[in-house]
Amino acid sequence: MYMPPDSRLKLDPRDEYTHPPEPVGHYNESMYFNAFDSARRIGAWVRIGNRPNEGHAEMSCCVYLPDGRVGFMFGRPAITGNERMAAAGMSFEVVEPFKRHRVRYEGELLIMDDPLAMADPSAAFKRYPKRPATIDLDFEGVSPMHGGEIVDLQGRPIVLDPEHAVYRGHTEQNMAVNGHITVDGERHAFSNGTGYRDKSWGPRHWHSFFWYKWLPVTFSRDFGILLSIKGRPEGGPNRISGNVLRDGVYEPVIDGRIDTEYDDAWIPRSLTAHVTTERQTYVMKGRILTTVPLRHKKVGASDFSTYTRITESISEYSCEGHTVLGMTEYCDVMNDGVPISERAAATA
Repeated sequence: MYMPPDSRLKLDPRDEYTHPPEPVGHYNESMYFNAFDSARRIGAWVRIGNRPNEGHAEMSCCVYLPDGRVGFMFGRPAITGNERMAAAGMSFEVVEPFKRHRVRYEGELLIMDDPLAMADPSAAFKRYPKRPATIDLDFEGVSPMHGGEIVDLQGRPIVLDPEHAVYRGHTEQNMAVNGHITVDGERHAFSNGTGYRDKSWGPRHWHSFFWYKWLPVTFSRDFGILLSIKGRPEGGPNRISGNVLRDGVYEPVIDGRIDTEYDDAWIPRSLTAHVTTERQTYVMKGRILTTVPLRHKKVGASDFSTYTRITESISEYSCEGHTVLGMTEYCDVMNDGVPISERAAATA
């Protein structure tokens, strides 16, 4: 994660739970989990983002079914506080800080034959049927925690610009996953599955992200790769961060790049990531299987040729003789249909 000058990270088990909201309108506290059973070819990601000062939460649930269909649901239920992570049928429980978490969902999913239809969510929700679904997954941390709250060198909270901040604190962890997902009466077991989680809290506007490419991949209990590359609106070198998990120890990433092949609509189709630590450069190849495109339009915006797009892609990754399912998440400001990250690359 990017660290401003004269700052350090503070990692505290209490940060696994919710925080008193800061006095800014767009305070956000969110948790995200993804899970994959590579043998059964099923994957999922879920998120709850509390925005107590705005009076609502955000709940997202996405299940990638083995036959290529996707079940998706989004909700923005009203909340009055920030006491728990539970919204619209989804709940997250901290069983043991830094070690075990539980994810539950009971509700409906929109079942899409063409997940790219989510580029126009209003039309997709009118076109496709909703079916009942339950999620019951247990997550076990298999790595050290990465991240924490950004504080000054004396351990005091830093002053953030609330209009441009995306978090005060951020943590991530490689996970093992067991449990099951049932969609429209068909039960899919997760046995010795792999996953990843993150948490963040503090002021956040989604539009404060310029662009990023995020590859959180857990190959096994002993091997995982996280690569994050963020563009800078002010220009200059991209911010590169992440780590490689090897036998219970993190190797910090010191350099990296992602070469991506896109289709005509700028949906990623495949990628090659070069991830450099002090030990070596890891070459990780990804084949995109299914993508759900999500969009965020700025409230009050009148120019709809520009918006923030996040592509959430279940992908097959290979590295160092390992092959596993994982996520490819790209966030871009889209200008007239072209990702700003690719415009930046073309002019670099």
